[in-house]
Amino acid sequence: MRPPQRAQRPDEAQRQGRTALADTGDASLQSLRCTGDGAALAGPILALGAWFNNTPCLLERERALFSPNLGDLDTPDACRRVEPAVAALLAATPVPPLVVAHDLHPDFHSTRVALATANRLGVPALAVQHHHAHIGAVLAEHGRFDTRPVLGLAVNGVGLGSDGQAWGGELLRVRGARCERIGHLRPLRLPGGDRAAREPWRMASALLYACGRGSEIAHRFSHQPAAALLAQVLSRPTLSPPTTSLGRHFDAAAGLLGVCEVMHTDAEAAVALESLARAYGELPALADGWRISPDLELDLHPLLLQLADEADAARGAARFHVTLAAALTDWIEHALALEHCDTVVLGGGCMHNRVLSAMLDTALSTRGLTVLGARRLSPGDAGIALGQAWVARHRLTLKET
Repeated sequence: MRPPQRAQRPDEAQRQGRTALADTGDASLQSLRCTGDGAALAGPILALGAWFNNTPCLLERERALFSPNLGDLDTPDACRRVEPAVAALLAATPVPPLVVAHDLHPDFHSTRVALATANRLGVPALAVQHHHAHIGAVLAEHGRFDTRPVLGLAVNGVGLGSDGQAWGGELLRVRGARCERIGHLRPLRLPGGDRAAREPWRMASALLYACGRGSEIAHRFSHQPAAALLAQVLSRPTLSPPTTSLGRHFDAAAGLLGVCEVMHTDAEAAVALESLARAYGELPALADGWRISPDLELDLHPLLLQLADEADAARGAARFHVTLAAALTDWIEHALALEHCDTVVLGGGCMHNRVLSAMLDTALSTRGLTVLGARRLSPGDAGIALGQAWVARHRLTLKET
């Protein structure tokens, strides 16, 4: 799995914010109070973040220090800013870090800097799976440094999974350093690989092809030069790798509804869908819009297929959101029947979508569950370094015990 391209970010939705941190007195750093009930460590933990909205972090006993948001690491200028940001974090503490945490993806520039920094300091480097870190970031923000099990819903545009595939719609059982993937979305194909993440019509075509309606692609998207051959691309797995990403499901919905076929700005498709849904108002979920298999695979193909025949884009966008929220709630309830925990953590960049996150929070809270989501930090990659540090802290605690 290659590093993602810039337009592969419907999850951030041009809202890097939701980051209201305290001023440290140093204009280059911000802090978040991070006290909790976990075991204290003898030193800080440095975490390098990921690819999008790279924001390195230093987790100490009582606080987390953050560098400025360095942006996406897809340009030489952005990459050159990482090492000075790391140096500023290290200069803020007299104690060297115990470990340097980083994303599981080996080709991220942040990973390379993490490995080089760990080698220079003579400390271990720890790779942390992307979605585990998303859940850890929310738990850290809420001061949850214990090892009580939680169910994590991690939904975003892309993140490297522990199996080497592109994840992004995951149910995780998290218990400190331990993370188990217990469910995921039914995969969609990425026709043309990374290009599909920038062109929602391709994701719409992938859905049609998967549902036996591939013959419609050439006519429906006739103004797209590649449409006539896309069914052939979809028939070749090497040209159409799978992804469980919820962000790509948003893209498919936007393409099917004619809301956005090609993105020219970050998150254009997802932002347009959310705006239409908010303006349209309330309506009931589609009762037959999803299926859940015995092994907890959530299939949203029925919902997307109904959108393919929807004439009113705004109504379709509203229906997509309310049905998606109902499907995710049902999925979580199925998992909780097996996991026996009472806390659900919502993380990942798709939680920037306030329509979806509000629906989920209400539905789950009314069922008596404790629902934790990002409040001051970004739920997306701008806050993920804190989650990497949270996981690393738990791994060190396990090692000490």
